[in-house]
This record gives sequence, C-alpha cells and structure tokens, in this order.
Amino acid sequence: MKILVTGAAGFIGSALCVKLLERGDEVIGLDNHNDYYDPSLKEARLARHLDHPSYKHLRVDLADREAIEETFKNNKPTHVVNLAAQAGVRYSIENPLAYIDSNIVGFAHILEGCRNYDVNHLVYASSSSVYGANKNMPFSTAHNVDHPLSVYAASKKSNELMAHTYSHLYQVPTTGLRFFTVYGPWGRPDMALFKFTKSILEGKSIPVFNYGKHRRDFTYIDDIVEGIERVLDQPAKPNLDWNGELPNPSTSAAPWKIYNIGNNKPVELMCYIEALEAATGMEAQKELLPMQPGDLPDTYAEMDDFVSAFQYKPSISINEGVSEFVSWYRNFFKV
Repeated sequence: MKILVTGAAGFIGSALCVKLLERGDEVIGLDNHNDYYDPSLKEARLARHLDHPSYKHLRVDLADREAIEETFKNNKPTHVVNLAAQAGVRYSIENPLAYIDSNIVGFAHILEGCRNYDVNHLVYASSSSVYGANKNMPFSTAHNVDHPLSVYAASKKSNELMAHTYSHLYQVPTTGLRFFTVYGPWGRPDMALFKFTKSILEGKSIPVFNYGKHRRDFTYIDDIVEGIERVLDQPAKPNLDWNGELPNPSTSAAPWKIYNIGNNKPVELMCYIEALEAATGMEAQKELLPMQPGDLPDTYAEMDDFVSAFQYKPSISINEGVSEFVSWYRNFFKV
C-alpha cells in the first residue's frame, strides 16, 4: 500500500507510521507542526521514522486547499488515514474557529482528494466525545449522537456526516473510528496522564475534576494502532440490508462504517491515579474540583461489532500501560 497519514508527527499518527513502515508499506506523512503544544515533542516523534527509506514527510496544513490537492496529485496514495485535527475539548471552548478550519474545512479537502484520486479506503479519527449528552452505557454506535457538548465533538460528528455524503455520492469507502481516551508513550502534553505525571514528579498538586468520579475507557496507544491497521486493510462496504425506515446509525447502503475503539473496561479516574502513583512510587497531592464545561462524566465503548469484524480486542491493562508511559517519560525528560 501507499498510505497518506495526516497528523504524522502527532501522538497516534507517528505511532501508526512506525507500524506501517515496519510491515513494508510506503508512507507519506503530513503534518502542519503547529504550536498547540511543544513542537519539539512532535519533532522527536517524527525522528523515529523520518529517515526510513519508504517514508516521505510533508509540512502541510489541512486547511491549505491547494497544498492538499498537490499532495494527492503528486503522491497518488492508495489509502488515507486522516488523524490530523485540532485536538482538545477545553481548547475548543476558548478557540472554536481553530476546529472549524482544521477539523471541518481541512477534512473536506481530504475528502476531495480521495474522490478525485480514486483512493481505495479513507480511515479517519472520530472521537468518543460525539456521544455528548447521551447517558446510555456502554456507548454504542447504534446510539443517537446528535447532542455534542463541545465544538470539538461537533467537528468530529460533522466528519462522520461529511464522509457519509462522499461515500454515497462518489462511492469513496470511508471508515470512522471513535477513539476512547488514548494514552501511552509519546502522548500529548495536554492530556491528563502527561500533566499528572509531570506534576507528581515535580511534587506539585494535580487538579482532579468531578472529584475523581469520572470513568474513562482508557485505551493504550498500541491497541489503537493495531485497530487502525486492521481496519485499513478492509475497506468499508455497503450494507445491503440497510433499511431507511429503521436506519442503523453506524452503517449504510453506501460504503461507510463507524466503529468504537476503546478498552471496553471503563476505569474511575481515582483508580487511574492510583496506577500512576504505583508507577512513579510517589503519592499524588490531589486538588478535588467540580466537572469542567464540555466534559463527559463517563465513557465506555461497546465494541461487539468491531471485535466481530476484525477478530480483535484491546489487551493492555491500565497498570501495564501507565507503567510504560512513566518509563518513557522518565527516559525522555531525563527525570
């Protein structure tokens, strides 16, 4: 395969590039290297695969329509994995237009490239945040997701709708993956595990929102990457039994599909912090606070269709995954 991976210097994108190159694919990585967080971390991730003979890197912004068109024209990828996005629920409250530019306008440019250059399969990142005000647990792709609680969530829901339209009108096979709280080595500095580890090792207190009663379906990076890899190899197909009178929200008469990828084992935030305390050998100073705007109290992925379709289930435990992250953090920052 010749695979275009957007967000190739990001947490998930870089890990995916490493995996695809290891298995023998040709990879074109694309990233705008913005300063939402320290760009030096992005450069360090990229260094893991930048010099691979089957890798080509482009410093391009998804919102740059002409540059994205040139990327498709000059490289002609057979497959695309769109992981580039403006991330972060809380930042979307402060700066919503950044999400419109990258996550909606940018995604439209990717869809146009896939349409015009006969891409065999587009796999793209959605998010558990699309479940919004839904309180039915576990979250199922059969549930309604029309009540997002942040602009970030709304942008991801928009991606799913836009992809469906292109699958219907132009027969572009598209698969959306709703990721559930991805964590692990090389993770983002704006995420809880990174911030908590930094504060604990520096002897500072950590803010524990919702008084630690959040439950999250924490999913280790290697499990996420394996899931993407398996999905990429099986382009979405039309569901010939789809019924518009009783529509299944996760499938279609078009070659379009939505899956959850989570750990299928929600963990209370306090238990997550306990795993971090065990990994660091230090007790966290906790500042208990109310829930933040835009947050979901709980996430829990129902994954029966994903396990059935791909004979796969995440396998890394919280204790193992948090320990791996702390080891990486200590080594990377020389702590």
